[in-house]
Amino acid sequence: MSSFPQQPLIAVIRAETPHQAQQMAKTVAQAGLTVIEITWNTPQAPQVISQLRANFPDCQIGTGTILQATALTDAIAAGSQFIFTPHVDVALIHQARTAQTPIIPGALTPSEIVQAWEAGATCVKVFPIQAVGGVNYLRALQGPLGHIPLIPTGGVTLANTQDFLAAGAIAVGLSSSLFPKHLVIDQDWAAIYQLAVQLQSRLGRAGESHETVADGDV
Repeated sequence: MSSFPQQPLIAVIRAETPHQAQQMAKTVAQAGLTVIEITWNTPQAPQVISQLRANFPDCQIGTGTILQATALTDAIAAGSQFIFTPHVDVALIHQARTAQTPIIPGALTPSEIVQAWEAGATCVKVFPIQAVGGVNYLRALQGPLGHIPLIPTGGVTLANTQDFLAAGAIAVGLSSSLFPKHLVIDQDWAAIYQLAVQLQSRLGRAGESHETVADGDV
């Protein structure tokens, strides 16, 4: 299986239309974020994923919110390079591994995290992290479970991303903080682009070839 993730910032896209999803993905990809998750409940998610794979071959494009075996099969057929689930389903983990596709199930308690890891998860998503203590909870998990690669989501913001990574996360998933609803509604792609660039700059990971994006350029 391919190395996942190729960078510690994962853009999680929940969109109301295929066009909106494409614009959100293009914006952050041009800003230098190379790991992009399209949630399966996005309209026409398979087509969005397929198009993004073709348009951004240097990015890792995957799927989230997978709940069933049929959806997993369809997501992989569409070109998904990784799979996120909101829960631990051993059958789904085995199915993804058989297809040689990285799978990151969602878990919250230590027991769920260990169950997912022992079933063959590539990494484990700790979700919803902010509801149970945020950075402090992740730090507490590192003692007994430091050997398991964890990706916190659900309450990760531009302000606390660095704290999560410093606490031991191998990556974080960002959604509403990277794509503020009012900016998406206004189609202010330039502002979202700047948020993505600023996030990387804070982490010392700013891309070397960023170009200024004006409204309508992406």
